[in-house]
Amino acid sequence: MKIVFDNIIFSLQKAGGISVVWYEILKRIVHDKNFELSFYEYNNVKNNIFREELALPNACIVELSSFALNFKRYLNLKISKEIEPFIFHSSYYRTCSNKNAINITTVHDFTYEKFRKGFKKLIHSTQKKNAILKSDAIICISENTKKDLLEFLPNIDSEKIHVIYNGVSDDYFRLIDKHSDKLPFPPNTFLIFVGSRDEDYKHFDFTVEVASAMKLNLVIVGGKPLTNKETQFLNSKLKNENYCYLGHIDNQLLNILYNNAFCLFYPSVYEGFGLPVLEAQKAGCPVIAYNGSSVKEIIGNQLLLFDKFSVEDVTTIINNYLLNENSRNLIIENGLKNSEKFSWNFTYNKILSVYKLCYSQKISNKEMHVSNENHKC
Repeated sequence: MKIVFDNIIFSLQKAGGISVVWYEILKRIVHDKNFELSFYEYNNVKNNIFREELALPNACIVELSSFALNFKRYLNLKISKEIEPFIFHSSYYRTCSNKNAINITTVHDFTYEKFRKGFKKLIHSTQKKNAILKSDAIICISENTKKDLLEFLPNIDSEKIHVIYNGVSDDYFRLIDKHSDKLPFPPNTFLIFVGSRDEDYKHFDFTVEVASAMKLNLVIVGGKPLTNKETQFLNSKLKNENYCYLGHIDNQLLNILYNNAFCLFYPSVYEGFGLPVLEAQKAGCPVIAYNGSSVKEIIGNQLLLFDKFSVEDVTTIINNYLLNENSRNLIIENGLKNSEKFSWNFTYNKILSVYKLCYSQKISNKEMHVSNENHKC
């Protein structure tokens, strides 16, 4: 079975959740000798920290020019040389126009449709819609994303939709040596915020309010550098020695931070999945999160979920559950058990099963078509 992967996401992100997902799939498939593989990617992919870690066979890479990528990213790939059925899986909402292509699309979320406006929303939503409608199979990373998909495209054939949860990397685990010498603050004195901050629905400002109210330090991971507005707000709520921005960091350092944090604070009202929740749990870090979208679906024990953006409500949760050593330890143990339900190996095998199902259907349809043509003769 031939599989063609479109690595466009590595050219669109320096890091990020979708890059993680794609990295975990490719990391496994390159060691699987059962498939003939091709990877289409642009010549700027090494800017992505996850692509940098991947060792893809050079003979399998088809390198494309990144010139005018802001335009090319919206164009479907033309692969004319393939004359037999093959799987085509894009990392970000593109399909292949070859009649032999079996198009697979992974739908991560509906952030643009719910929170963006203007031309960016229009062009992104149109691309996503076209990819979904042209796909032989659609993978949704949570039941919540499937629900959103059916609201967005109510006439889609639900038989095409496969819910396959993301996994969580083995890079996250409980440390015996906590490596406190690598921390910006002493252990258990800081909240950690992971992810982008440039959308209101992420509620970064509320994180700062909570850190201030609890007199905790704040470690900010991921996202773009702090803006002047963010810095001014941080300085008004926390002294500048009580927060730090680390930007994009590797999993090893993030694991150390999770192991030593008071908690991960995850107030986003909308996520397609919410990888940091499981990463933190796997590292033995309590997670306080907003009770919405897919997070409530994957977090397991819901004691630390909050329903409204009230500093008083969140500090009550913290006082009731995280300042008491017994309840804190129980929450950590429950988180560890919950994270064990999510494995990238399981995710990978489920995705392969979708490939094989679609491929067998395509071959059967092709054989039936040939048989019908022969009968006509």
